[in-house]
Amino acid sequence: MRILIAEDDPKLLKSLVHIFEMNHYAVDGVDNGNDAFDFASSDEYDGLVLDIMMPGLNGWEVCKKIRESSAVPVIMLTARSEEFDELTGYESGIDDYVTKP
Repeated sequence: MRILIAEDDPKLLKSLVHIFEMNHYAVDGVDNGNDAFDFASSDEYDGLVLDIMMPGLNGWEVCKKIRESSAVPVIMLTARSEEFDELTGYESGIDDYVTKP
């Protein structure tokens, strides 16, 4: 299974990639929304994990653009825990919303 992780915090991105790889996933990690959209557009992924607050496109924008052509599962992993943020995520097409501790 191939996963794309988009997270702008370099330490967290490295940790997430490591955790997924240790659980036998093939993982690509990117640190901005523009790269996330470019990579995700390749249709090579079985799932996406997106942060909201990233340089370039934010996670909501990436998901909206991906949803125009793909039904790949998307999990939003973010520090933003307000109900508005979660609702905006679901409106953009995500499948699940997880807040960072």
